[in-house]
Amino acid sequence: MKSLGVFGIYREGHKVMAPYRKIFNQITLAFLLPLAFIYLAEMEISDILFPPQRYNIYGGRNTNTLKHWTVYALFKLAYYTSFLIFSLLSTSSVVYSIACIYANRSISLNKVIGVVPQVWKRLMVTFIVTYAFTFVYIVLVIVTMYICLSIHSGTNTALLIYVLLIIYIIGIVYLTIVWQLASIVTVLEDSSGIKAMKKSSNLIKGKFWVALAIFIELNIPVGVIQFAFYTFVIYAHFWEMWKRLLVGIACLVLLVPIFLYQLVLQTIIYFVCKSYHNETIDKPAMSNHLGGYERLYGPNEVQMEQV
Repeated sequence: MKSLGVFGIYREGHKVMAPYRKIFNQITLAFLLPLAFIYLAEMEISDILFPPQRYNIYGGRNTNTLKHWTVYALFKLAYYTSFLIFSLLSTSSVVYSIACIYANRSISLNKVIGVVPQVWKRLMVTFIVTYAFTFVYIVLVIVTMYICLSIHSGTNTALLIYVLLIIYIIGIVYLTIVWQLASIVTVLEDSSGIKAMKKSSNLIKGKFWVALAIFIELNIPVGVIQFAFYTFVIYAHFWEMWKRLLVGIACLVLLVPIFLYQLVLQTIIYFVCKSYHNETIDKPAMSNHLGGYERLYGPNEVQMEQV
């Protein structure tokens, strides 16, 4: 798989998913559909329930009270918690399913649901470490920008801001790609947190531009869908409600397969990176690793495997 480029990875993703439409459709309905719904509903609910916050951000008069901000903070906490839960469930279920396909193991929705609880704790550690790195990076960028702007002033200020923004975007994109690959490493290897991040950063070397191209290509339609949702659902007050509802459903239907495809291609990129670095993809060893998850909930199946 080391020779696969962008189009080769797309073809491999289609080849993997096509014979197993049933299980991927079940995973989509169980985990990815609620994930996409939560993603879009947050934008609509925020606009309906908390217009003072949005209005005040863009320079309106301060009409917010402590109660408003408390409710707003609790709503955001509930949103991020639910989004994180379904992200963990979606990532672990899709990665496990594709690994089972490559390892020639039987797979079913019941098996996936039984295995997911064994993986989410390690994934949670990786997610928390990634968020911590991202937070520290954002703080460093803000502090650096503040120091540079306080020292330099005049005509070069705008150019300095643009340069810092470009550096910030590059860093955030790199962290996101490494985090996505680290999630795959967490499920398929005995590592999590910082160890998984280090493993991911080493694996991505040599295939970064391939991963970057796929990252951009899959996030462009997400941005377009988000823009359409804001334009024709949230702020389309001149439209009848049924039209806005239809556009919202269309955005949801388009967003779900993109989320699924992202997870599938991220998993394939993991195998491509391992092949590129001449790391052996041992199917029996991977099968044993996956079987370790199953032994935690299926002793009868383990007995059959031993027989």
